Amino acid sequence: MSLLDTSIARLDGTPATLGELTGGKPALIVNVASKCGLTPQYTGLEQLQKEYGDRGFTVLGVPCNQFMGQEPGSSEEIAEFCSTTYGVSFPLTEKIEVNGEGRHPLYAVLTEAPDAEGKAGDVQWNFEKVLITADGAVAGRFRPTTDPHDPALVAAIEAQLA
Repeated sequence: MSLLDTSIARLDGTPATLGELTGGKPALIVNVASKCGLTPQYTGLEQLQKEYGDRGFTVLGVPCNQFMGQEPGSSEEIAEFCSTTYGVSFPLTEKIEVNGEGRHPLYAVLTEAPDAEGKAGDVQWNFEKVLITADGAVAGRFRPTTDPHDPALVAAIEAQLA
């Protein structure tokens, strides 16, 4: 089974697979939260979506409430916040767990990928980013404080679009 076959519902609860959500495009999967000090990264993530969306790329937001309860809202509240506050146009999934016993199967795979320093394992905090290829392979992992326009992240995205 490919990573793209992993079931994960859309934010509105309708069933989907990762491949359906990413449209078979390279994607930046980001665990997001509405009440985090890093929440302003939504601006940069939306800019990436606008800059690269027409070239066959998407950002995929994955709400998670595991880090100090920083994503407490319902699906409707999350959708409203993202749309109204940041103009988010990229897809969002259902709220899931990214670490621990309740870890979603998607993150069971994504957390096996090492970052630039060679460290794999649990997601450190909200806004950790994992770049996947169009066929679902992990192409890079970027820790939470990595700005969406960090040169290494942008270069990794552009390499997937070449």
